[in-house]
Amino acid sequence: MIIHPIKAFSDNYIWCIQEGTEAVVVDPGKASGVLDFLEEKQLRLAAILLTHMHEDHIGGVREILASHPESLVYGPKETEGLVTSVVKERDSFNLLNQTFQVYESGGHTHGHISFLMGNNLFCGDALFSAGCGRVFTGDYQAQYGTLQKFKRLDDNIHVYPGHEYTETNLRFAYEMQPDNKEISKSLEVVQELRAKEQPTLPTTIGKEKEINLFLQAETVEDFIELRNARDDF
Repeated sequence: MIIHPIKAFSDNYIWCIQEGTEAVVVDPGKASGVLDFLEEKQLRLAAILLTHMHEDHIGGVREILASHPESLVYGPKETEGLVTSVVKERDSFNLLNQTFQVYESGGHTHGHISFLMGNNLFCGDALFSAGCGRVFTGDYQAQYGTLQKFKRLDDNIHVYPGHEYTETNLRFAYEMQPDNKEISKSLEVVQELRAKEQPTLPTTIGKEKEINLFLQAETVEDFIELRNARDDF
């Protein structure tokens, strides 16, 4: 199994999971890169997975389905106009001979979900490397709860967020904790990767426990203070 990043817009990643001649794509905000990739690799699109309703994560669905009408679409209730199956917390389904488990991960949007496939977590905008999504809902308790849920996952789980925000998140973390050696070392590595226009993702849960201040927040009040500081950064 291979997981490819397909770039979209200025900093989105559409993740394409390939197994043999079949593929699943996660959060296709734009169709062109996905269609080109599927054609180049001669892949059958088995399904599309959606984590939430924002246009930069769903905008390419209809165009992709026009070319691959047999593809299934899974997503939360807030995407129900686009999906063949609405899924929720504790649901699971099989694709590519793999089981996908659904995790409620609200906060960024009310209905945001994430998908765990083996040791691979596709989390949309719920968790970023060294950060998390803006809490557009105002429900900071939900977002804090989501991060606590992710924190309980095994350290070896690979994390596939929807955006390349790692460098900015680490610059913020470094400003907050300039003596944190894990953060400063990670920032150097990430800056080298970005200078070569290489992805900084996936990350892992274990790595995020070391560098992600939002995962380290001990209370929801601490999380709110941190999120507000990041919003103003």
